[in-house]
Amino acid sequence: MFAFTRFFLTVVTVALLATAVVAQGPNPAPATPVVSNVQITVPVKEAEVGQTVKVTAVATDATGTVLKEQPSAYFAGPFDIAAADDNGNVKLFGIGQVTVGAIVGGKPGFTTFMVKAPGVKTIDITPIKAPLAVGSSFTLDAVTRVGSGDPRTGVPINWTSDNPQVALVDAGGVITAVGPGKATITATSGTATSITTINVVKSNLRSLLVSAGAKSARTGDVVRFSAKGDPTNDVATRWSVSGSGAFVDGSGAFVAERPGTYIVTATSGNLSSSASIVVSPRNLEREVEIVGRVPFKEFQGAEQWIIGNYAYYSTIADRFFVYDISDPKNPKLTDTITVDARLINDISTTADGKILVISRESASNRKNGIAFYDASDPAHPKPISEYTATVSGGVHSAFVDGHYVYLTDDATGSMRVIDFADVKNPKEVARWQTEHSMVGKIQTKEGDQVVGRYLHDLQVKDGLAYLAYWHDGLVILDVGAGIKGGSPKNPKLVSQFRFNHNELYGNGWLAGTHSVYRYKNYVFVGDEVFPAIFDIKSPTRVPVRGIVHVIDVSDINYPRKVAEYPVPEGGAHNMWVENDTMYIGYYSGGGRVVDVSGELCGDLYAQGREIARIWTGDANAFRANLPLTWGAQPHKGLIYFNDIHSGLWIVKLGEPIYKGSTTAPGQ
Repeated sequence: MFAFTRFFLTVVTVALLATAVVAQGPNPAPATPVVSNVQITVPVKEAEVGQTVKVTAVATDATGTVLKEQPSAYFAGPFDIAAADDNGNVKLFGIGQVTVGAIVGGKPGFTTFMVKAPGVKTIDITPIKAPLAVGSSFTLDAVTRVGSGDPRTGVPINWTSDNPQVALVDAGGVITAVGPGKATITATSGTATSITTINVVKSNLRSLLVSAGAKSARTGDVVRFSAKGDPTNDVATRWSVSGSGAFVDGSGAFVAERPGTYIVTATSGNLSSSASIVVSPRNLEREVEIVGRVPFKEFQGAEQWIIGNYAYYSTIADRFFVYDISDPKNPKLTDTITVDARLINDISTTADGKILVISRESASNRKNGIAFYDASDPAHPKPISEYTATVSGGVHSAFVDGHYVYLTDDATGSMRVIDFADVKNPKEVARWQTEHSMVGKIQTKEGDQVVGRYLHDLQVKDGLAYLAYWHDGLVILDVGAGIKGGSPKNPKLVSQFRFNHNELYGNGWLAGTHSVYRYKNYVFVGDEVFPAIFDIKSPTRVPVRGIVHVIDVSDINYPRKVAEYPVPEGGAHNMWVENDTMYIGYYSGGGRVVDVSGELCGDLYAQGREIARIWTGDANAFRANLPLTWGAQPHKGLIYFNDIHSGLWIVKLGEPIYKGSTTAPGQ
C-alpha cells in the first residue's frame, strides 16, 4: 500500500510544515522581509518523457518587491512521473500532469504543466494463422507501443496492402480477401512500422455448421463454439454475436455479461452458420454475517497475517498487535510490539509459524529494512535479529518463501533476496531490478536518489517470483522453477506484461501496478490509484480508483490479459485467492468475495461473479463511516477483512440470497 510515500512526504508534509512556520505567533519582528508570495515558472507548457525541466522560483513580499531569498526545497510529483533535485531540476519519466514547486522563506509555491506521451516506437500485429477464404473479412489486432514497451491506444495507424488483387485493408485494419495468393499488410504509425503476411485461398466449402459447447450457460461462463465445413477446409473463421450483452472472440470463445438468448454466427468466405445459447443470471450472492471485531480508532491498521489461532496486525504507526482468535467472536489482545518505524507494512510468518517477519519504513534512525521475531510462543513474539545493511531506505513489501525473504527496496526500486537460514545472521544473496532509459538519479542533500523505478509487491510460488512493478507492470522471474536456470540466489527474467496507467486513469492520479497473486493459470494484478496529492490522516474522504487485471500465464513466456474486475465505487488493494474464490479489500468499496471458477474472460464485475460484499465503515473508527479496506484472508471457514480506519472484521458467508442458486465456489 501507499506507493505515494515519497511524494507525500516531500510535497504535502514539507508544504504543511512550511505553512505552519509562517502561521506561528506571536513572533519577534523579522530581521528580513517576510515572503508573501512565491511565483513558480517552468520554461515549457508541455514537456516530453525523458526531458529535464528547470524550475524557477521568485519570492516577493507584501508590496510585490522581489526578494533575494533562495528556495530551501524543491519538489515535483506525482513521484512516479517526476522528481526534483536540490537545484530545481525536474526529471520527467512518466506521462500526465506534473505539479512542481519550491519553498522560499517558509512559503510554498506551485505550478503545473503536462508531460505528453512519447511517440510510438513499435507495432505488434497478431498474425492470422489460418488462410482466409476468398470473400472473407477479418480484423487485424494491432498494439502500438512507446519506447518503454507500454501500450498506447488511440494512435492512428496507416494500413496498406502490397497486393490489392489478393487482399484489401481499410483504415480500421479490416482485411477483405479478394483472390487467391499472398499479400503483405503494412502498419505504420509515426516512425514505427510492422508487417504481417496474409494467405488467401479459394474455398471449396459447400456448407458450414456451427455447434456450441453448451446450449445454456450462466453469465460469466465461457462457452466455446466451433465451426465445421463440408468438406473440411482449414480456413480462418470470423465470429460474431447478436446483441450488446455478450461477445465472442476470434477463436469462438463466448461469454455473456447479461442474461438473455444470443445467436453466435461463424462466417467463412460466402458461407455463414449460426447457433443459439440461453444465458441465465449467475445468482451466487450470499448473506454476510459478522462474527467478531477488532475495532480501531486511535491507530490506522495496515497488513494482517492469520495463522493458527493468532492474528498479527501491523499499523501505520510504530507498533503491531497480536490477537488470540481461538474464539473468533471475542478476539483478545495478547501483545503490543513497539517498533522504530512510522509504517509497519508487511507482516507474515514462515509456514510453520515459528518465525515472524515485518517490513519497516520511516524509522527514526533511518535503518528500516526487515526484522525477525521468534514466534514459537505465538502470543508473544520476541526479537531475534534485523536486516538493514542494503535496504535501510525502507522496505514496502516482503514475501517469505522457505528460508528466504523476497523484499522490495524503496531506495532503488529493486528486489532483494535475504537468506535467513541462520536467522540470527540474515544476509542478502541476490538483487534484481528492471533496467530502462527512464530510470535515473537525482542529487539531493541525502545523497543520490533513484527515480523512475518502483517495486511495490511480490509473491513467490513454485519457483517463480511475480513482481508488481509500479510502471513496469507484471514481471515474472525464475527463482527455482527450472525454466531459465534461475534460483533464489540468481533470479532470471521469464516474461513481462505492461500497462498504460495514464490511459487507464487519466491525469492527476498516482497510479500503478500494486499487488499480485498467482492462482492456477492466472495472475491477479491489482492497480492502486490515489490522487496525486492527499493526506492519508485527513478526516475527509480520500478518493480511490483501481481495477484488478486477470493475466493468463498458461504460456509463462507470453502472459496475456483475459479479464478484469473493476468496482466502480472503490479501488483495488490486496487480494487472496483460494478454492476458486478471490477475497479482496477494495478500499472505499469495502470487502469483496468473488467467484473466479472456471475459465475467466471479460468483465467479472458486470458478469455478476460477486458472491458477497461487506461495508467496513464504523462511526467510531479512525475516520468515521469511511471504509478503506486493505485486504482479506480466508481462515478456518471465516474471512478476515482488515480496514485501515476501522480495524479487523471477522465474517462468514451465510445463505444464498437467491434460493435454489448454486453454492459459491470453495464454500
